[in-house]
Amino acid sequence: MDTREFTGEWDYSTLPDNIWIEPGCYLERKESFQPFRSQQNPGLILGKNVQVYTWTVFSVEPEGKIVVGNDSTLVGAVFWCAESITVGRRVLISYNVTIADSDFHPRDPDLRRLDAIAIAPNGDHTQRPPLVTEPVVIADDVQIGIGAIILKGVQIAAGARIGAGSVVTSNVPAGAFMAGNPAREVRR
Repeated sequence: MDTREFTGEWDYSTLPDNIWIEPGCYLERKESFQPFRSQQNPGLILGKNVQVYTWTVFSVEPEGKIVVGNDSTLVGAVFWCAESITVGRRVLISYNVTIADSDFHPRDPDLRRLDAIAIAPNGDHTQRPPLVTEPVVIADDVQIGIGAIILKGVQIAAGARIGAGSVVTSNVPAGAFMAGNPAREVRR
């Protein structure tokens, strides 16, 4: 076991060429990038001084792209990206927060069955029904609490805060504090 792979001391240059890392970044675990499959160039941009801690996962489909702004901290965010997820500057995303720009399966029961057959171990992935995606945008200075879920198409405006365990299904105004399932504005 090479302890450098989970202490941030591993060689970041071993990442795919379409992952751009600005100076000052800290990437605690190499395995955060294992499900990264983007074929976009770039497929992931980490701005200056971005801190990526344990349990953060970048699950990015071939057409997906993630951008994380300068001075942001990811304490265990789980990104499910099929199209586009943008995170602003100085954003704090806590442990076990899921951010998804797609449902990653059809919602129609018949299409979902076809999708399950296509992605089975012996299935034909070319027969998957198309995914519905909508970009997620998180503006500067947003804070997202433990276990929150941010769903496709959501835009969170600058300075907003999302309470722990919230499920965000619609846009969030600047400076708002949102909580609950579905998340509602509690105060500004």
